[in-house]
Amino acid sequence: MRITSKGQVTIPAEIRERLGLLPNSEVTFEVTGDSVRIRKVKDTQRRGRDLIARIRGKASTRMSTDEILALTRG
Repeated sequence: MRITSKGQVTIPAEIRERLGLLPNSEVTFEVTGDSVRIRKVKDTQRRGRDLIARIRGKASTRMSTDEILALTRG
């Protein structure tokens, strides 16, 4: 993995998914000797809002809420 001329590094998708890193997620950097650790900032309220914003408008059905609940409750 290489650092770009702008100082950027791509975090592999597997790691982003495992840690729940979404676009605009906050991270911190901890330097110890010649190593750097990246940590996700724990802000559960913002993470929840980001998750909802990401899925909003993705449904493709024209069913009402009552119709969906009837299906899920048998």
